[in-house]
Amino acid sequence: MRRTTVTHLVATVLAGAVLSGVAAPGAAAAPAAPAAPIAWGPCHSPPLQQAGAECGFLPVPLDHAEPGGEQIEIAVSRVRHTVPDEQYQGVMLVNPGGPGGPGLGLSRLGGAVPGNAGAAYDWIGFDPRGVGTSRPALICDPGYGGYDRPDHRPEHGAEAAWLPRTKAYAQACGERGGALLEHLRTEDTVRDMDLLRAALGAEQVNFYGFSYGTMLGQVYATMFPERVRRMVLDGIVDPRAWWYQANQNQNVAFERNIGVFFDWVAKNDATYGLGNSGDEVEARYYEIRDRLRVDPAGGLIGPAEWTDIFLSAGYNVGAYTRVADAFVAGTRGDAATLKQAYDQAGSPTDDNSYAVYLATQCTDAPFPRDWATWKADNTATDAVAPFETWGNAWYNAPCLDWPVPPGPAPEVRGTLAEGPLLISETYDGATPYEGALQARRTFPGSSLVEGLGGHTHSASLSGVSCVDDAVAGYLATGALPPRTAGEGSDLQCPAVPQPDPVAPAPPRS
Repeated sequence: MRRTTVTHLVATVLAGAVLSGVAAPGAAAAPAAPAAPIAWGPCHSPPLQQAGAECGFLPVPLDHAEPGGEQIEIAVSRVRHTVPDEQYQGVMLVNPGGPGGPGLGLSRLGGAVPGNAGAAYDWIGFDPRGVGTSRPALICDPGYGGYDRPDHRPEHGAEAAWLPRTKAYAQACGERGGALLEHLRTEDTVRDMDLLRAALGAEQVNFYGFSYGTMLGQVYATMFPERVRRMVLDGIVDPRAWWYQANQNQNVAFERNIGVFFDWVAKNDATYGLGNSGDEVEARYYEIRDRLRVDPAGGLIGPAEWTDIFLSAGYNVGAYTRVADAFVAGTRGDAATLKQAYDQAGSPTDDNSYAVYLATQCTDAPFPRDWATWKADNTATDAVAPFETWGNAWYNAPCLDWPVPPGPAPEVRGTLAEGPLLISETYDGATPYEGALQARRTFPGSSLVEGLGGHTHSASLSGVSCVDDAVAGYLATGALPPRTAGEGSDLQCPAVPQPDPVAPAPPRS
């Protein structure tokens, strides 16, 4: 699965802000070390400073099976409640997804909840272990992402180009990751979250998780059900597909969503001039991709980068105008605009997030260790979903040679008395809707809010009042939308609307 960090409001909030040895759920674990207090001080990030946040570090065991052993540090921020203390509702931890997404800036998220419902909580942002400003941070090969990477397509030599490349990356992680590399499973972060709860003096925790953060929430609710107060899960990962099959599911969903984007571009042909049918626009996309294979734009943007630019349109309808602008730039060979679009979409220098993404996924649950299986599975998926299948395969291929053996997939059980509040749009590409339905089955006290017919990933707090008011009501009172009979959603809301087109940017001089 590509790193599925939430891409709308949370990205805005974040802007400028800067497993071996872990017992499985239900198994005996070493006694937890007493949570060390956090020494709060000023934050370095201007947005956090403006929000009145305070920052600090939480020491946690590198290996939770040895609580008295080597310690690492989790970077934490806090924006305190602003209601009178008698109205205080506790701490709210937030995670933006990934794995590998930094979340320090998300202590500001409470201000986005309507009706001042967020003001009753202390909002806690944190960079998970190995990520961002937490110490140490995992970096394997800063030059690995880069530009003008090999083509993803098998008919253009991808196998010979990528297999040595992904193997070398896995080896670099083994050489540079040290002991940290063995302790980056989902369960490690979940145990860090519980130590954070304790350090904050809370008997129970509230949690708001987007994308991969929904997996952290599901596992936390399984391991520590008595410590859950309220939980919002938006863009829900299906643990039955953890993680190899999730990639195949995601590829098919992205094929559908990019087709919807092509149809939108065609509908707005008067603005973009890229074709007046979805099929014509799609053909134009592949025509430019083939041209970039021969002549990368500016020597930087080839077919792999071209595909990555378009991924955000599969995640979020709010990206449509920006991606369409890049599409037009591709027709005229505007290398500067294409590089800017790729830098925004692909984060080519962010090796830290990518390294932790792999370190988590490759060790959370077994991946096939033979290339023949990967080749056969992705060839079959590519036959129905050519847009993203091979790009996604190579993105995850370091798991073939990952130097740390995987553990069994963490268990998810529906042991909560009530909750969580579940949120998903019908055609979420990154975390397909079936994951939300499965979470609803798993947690019989939950309620599911569906953005009907929508194509945006993790769409809460995006300005759709029906969804956002359900969040606010739950955070204010604990009341969930009434649970309905059957297998579907409990509350149907409008989807995040497709944007109005904007004139593409003029050519760069």
